[in-house]
Amino acid sequence: MPLVKAPHKELIDRTLRIIKKYSLHTVCEESLCPNLSECFSSGTATFLILGKVCTRACKYCHVATGKPQPPDPSEPVRLYMAVKELRLNHVVITSVDRDDLEDCGSSHFKRCVEFIRSRDESVRVEVLTPDFKGLEKALETVVSSCPHVLAHNIETVERLFRSVRPQGDYRRSLKVLKAYAESGVAPVKSGLMLGFGERWEEILKTMEDLKKAGVSMLVIGQYLRPSGLHHPIVKIYSEEEFERLREIALDMGFKKVLSKPLARSSYHAKELL
Repeated sequence: MPLVKAPHKELIDRTLRIIKKYSLHTVCEESLCPNLSECFSSGTATFLILGKVCTRACKYCHVATGKPQPPDPSEPVRLYMAVKELRLNHVVITSVDRDDLEDCGSSHFKRCVEFIRSRDESVRVEVLTPDFKGLEKALETVVSSCPHVLAHNIETVERLFRSVRPQGDYRRSLKVLKAYAESGVAPVKSGLMLGFGERWEEILKTMEDLKKAGVSMLVIGQYLRPSGLHHPIVKIYSEEEFERLREIALDMGFKKVLSKPLARSSYHAKELL
C-alpha cells in the first residue's frame, strides 16, 4: 500500500481552526483523503461548497448521502475570508452533487469564483465540478465565471461506471468535459481512479476518450477503500504501472499528467497548473 507522509500537527491545527472559524467544509476531511496531512501541512485545502451532504451515493466516496440544506448565500464571503487568512494563491473549489437544485448548484459555484476573483486577481481559482446532470445552462454558468482551471472527474472506465457511480453516466461526464474544453476559457482537467477491477485496455480507452473530449490535464491515482461498506479494492497498482501510464498519457498528447498511487485531482493542483 502507498505510504502517507507524517502530519505536521501545528500547521494542520491552524488550517482546521481557520476552516472551522468560517464554518466551511473541505473535501479533504469529508472524503478521508489520504493526502490531508501533507496538504494541510502546507496550508492548502480543497473547499467543499454547498454543504457536506450529497444527493448521490457513489460507491467509492465517504461523503454523506441525504437531503442537503439550501445553499448559504454567505458562503462566498466566508470562503474568501478563509482564503485570505490561509494566504492561498491557488484555490480549489469542489462540491457535493446537488441534484435537488434547479441549476444543480452551478450559480453558487459562479458566485464563489467571482467573489474571490473580484477581490484578489492574484488568486488562481480552480473548480472541480459535478456533472450538473449535463444541463447546458448549468455548464455555461460555471464557464462564465472564468476560473483558471475547469475540472470534472471521470473516475472510472465505462464498463464499471454504473456499479461505481450509479447515478452518473460515463458519456454525460465526457459531454461536460467537452463543453468545458470547447468554451476555451481555461485548461480542462479530469481524474481517474484505478483499482475497481478495470482492465488495462479499458484504462487506455478512457484516456483516449478524455483526450478526444479536450482534457489537457490528467490525474491518475489508486482507489483506497474508505470503509468495508464501499466498493472493494480489486487491484493495487505498482509505482511502475503508474509511471507507465504517465508516459502513455504524455505520448497521447496530454500536456500535464500526475500519475501516482496517492494522486488525486486537487493534489498538487498548483504545481500541475
